[in-house]
Amino acid sequence: MGGKCPHRKVKKRRLSNKQDRRSRFLIKGDDMVYDQVNKPEEERKPLPVDEDLPGMGQHYCLHCDRFFASVAVRDEHFKTKKHRRRVKLMMGDAPHTQLDAELAAGMGMPDNGPKLMSM
Repeated sequence: MGGKCPHRKVKKRRLSNKQDRRSRFLIKGDDMVYDQVNKPEEERKPLPVDEDLPGMGQHYCLHCDRFFASVAVRDEHFKTKKHRRRVKLMMGDAPHTQLDAELAAGMGMPDNGPKLMSM
């Protein structure tokens, strides 16, 4: 009987998925997107025209960090569950920073409590 292991095909298919590979490298980190979302409207710059991006780079979702080919496609994206989850994530608490990680590992400033009065 024999033959190849069926798991090899599944693993190969998973790693060669174009959308999965693209999402690994082109999406900004949560902390960078969080900073952009929480900027005041006056500080946000208008999008420059870029021929390499879909829709000349004019149709952009700030929360998901994605460009779209047209306004209609972008509006359809706004209705998806993935976008709504991302908006909820960005509107919540601030993402963890390096300082938070160091404090959790016990490498930050010690907390010795309030100073006592000495006489």
